Amino acid sequence: MATSNAAFVSALTTAALATVGFLAYQAAATVPTRTPAGSAPAAVASKVARGQGDPAALPPGSGAGERVVYSLDDNRVWLVGSGDKVIRTFEVIPGTIDPAPGVYTVTSRSNSVTGTDGTPIEHVVRFTSIDGVAIGFSAAVRETPPAATTTVPTGGIRESRRDGDAMWDFATIGARVAVIH
Repeated sequence: MATSNAAFVSALTTAALATVGFLAYQAAATVPTRTPAGSAPAAVASKVARGQGDPAALPPGSGAGERVVYSLDDNRVWLVGSGDKVIRTFEVIPGTIDPAPGVYTVTSRSNSVTGTDGTPIEHVVRFTSIDGVAIGFSAAVRETPPAATTTVPTGGIRESRRDGDAMWDFATIGARVAVIH
């Protein structure tokens, strides 16, 4: 009975967080782009033009302060420290399920687990879930080319082991993750 209640409470909490995230996304989409002097802009969920000269440059409108920025269109991550200084940037391989653009927080981490596709992974940093599938960053323990096709829904955003180490050190519980196009 306690397990059933815990699962119900967990499902309600997940649904509430998803609803709040969606409402925050809708509210952010209607905010004018001009911000008062001295305030920091929030992450912009709309498509942001990248600099042609430097594809690794931090996208404008991706928020302010310490955060992880994940671009769905570029399959790239930026680890951003204080003063909006890019500490590291790297390419990733997305799972089959993309998170919606918006701002999330890291909710859980696992040092070593098996991914939904059966791949042993490490340094898992989760920030949301969609239909019961956890969405987060991880590194495959044995770096192999991704499978050509999979019928299993995956939310793992795969990074190299070296990049996974950097993400693990940077993105602790409560860290912000800005997902942009």
